[in-house]
Amino acid sequence: MSNYPIHKTEEEWLEELGPERYRILREKGTERPFSGKYNLTVDKGTYVCGACKTPLFESNSKFDSGCGWPSFDESIDGAVEYIKDTSHGMLRTEILCATCGSHLGHVFNDGPTDSGQRYCVNSLSVDLDKE
Repeated sequence: MSNYPIHKTEEEWLEELGPERYRILREKGTERPFSGKYNLTVDKGTYVCGACKTPLFESNSKFDSGCGWPSFDESIDGAVEYIKDTSHGMLRTEILCATCGSHLGHVFNDGPTDSGQRYCVNSLSVDLDKE
């Protein structure tokens, strides 16, 4: 049993999300850079978890970092969980949805705004609820 408010079996997640979204959100996959539908999106609204629809990022925190994935300089308070990630021989901070535990991407301390943060998010990890 998970420590998250939303509990589903991996079979339920796979059926609900489909194979590609499941690979990103539940198996900690990564999209190819510059391939995601939200990489260059400038539409206004709220980015929500692609698995459970929890609000994660406001569009006014999104910026073009040039890294190939949607980037944000802050998350909505309490929406994101931070986990030390030492995979692939790197030291990074993984970001997960705090409601369902789904993988969103990573956060780095090299952002260009006052927050100093760059949340690097897979497009398949989120949906945009437009204003």
